[in-house]
Amino acid sequence: MTLEHPAEKDRSGLGPFEKLAELASNFTSSALFSFLCVLLVGGFITVHLLHLPMEWQHLAGDAMAAVSLLLLALLKNSERRAEHAILRKLDAIANALLEEQSGASHKARQDLEEAVGIEEKE
Repeated sequence: MTLEHPAEKDRSGLGPFEKLAELASNFTSSALFSFLCVLLVGGFITVHLLHLPMEWQHLAGDAMAAVSLLLLALLKNSERRAEHAILRKLDAIANALLEEQSGASHKARQDLEEAVGIEEKE
């Protein structure tokens, strides 16, 4: 386990967590997940309205907290990957513009073409 920023990691391939986060992100943006969340909230409300034993109320609250925590982790992971992709594109655009003005080699153009396709890799 490393504590380095995801933007600084080798991006040649996605690791197991990144793959899981991507799949989970796709699932949590689906209509099925929204329906499941509505069911969870409905269950939470029902447990309280029926005055079920305290154990059931704790279970419902714990389920809501667990889903919230997982969604927070997924959101942060997605945000950091998107931020990194944007910054790489901006750097590539700036380098390509500088290269164009100076008439230098075409390395920045290749970097720009690679940066434009970042979403396909991540």
